[in-house]
Amino acid sequence: MDLKEIEALIDLFESKDIAELEYEEEGRRIVLKKAVALPVVAPQPYPVPAAQVAVPQPVAAEAEPKKVIPSDDTLVSVESPIVGTFYRAPAPDANPYVEEGDAVKKGQVLCIVEAMKLMNEIESDFEGRIVSILIENAQPVEYGEPLFLIEPE
Repeated sequence: MDLKEIEALIDLFESKDIAELEYEEEGRRIVLKKAVALPVVAPQPYPVPAAQVAVPQPVAAEAEPKKVIPSDDTLVSVESPIVGTFYRAPAPDANPYVEEGDAVKKGQVLCIVEAMKLMNEIESDFEGRIVSILIENAQPVEYGEPLFLIEPE
């Protein structure tokens, strides 16, 4: 195949709607490929969902209501310093750290709040008496959520 034949193949290739041409003769091979332009698709705006209004769901009869915090100005609230799971005892088969009515000392462990597999002991910042335990064992708690009400001495 001489240069004129190759040029004729190229002209034919460009004039026709052919994406690829392969020609082989006497052990010589010519492959012609056109660059295929991909279609440009204009970006579509992402639909924004309409604002959702939270509809209160009926509470199951089995769910226990959270305890109501008494409005006594002499009581001090011990709040969760982190988001996690509240545990009243160091182990499932162990006695709780404190019960309602117990006297507590400053630095005494009141409970554990588990966060990311770390057990964080929550200690009392003052001496007093436990008036109310506001969270049930093994329940999730939020940052700043009241855990205990203590009557300081």
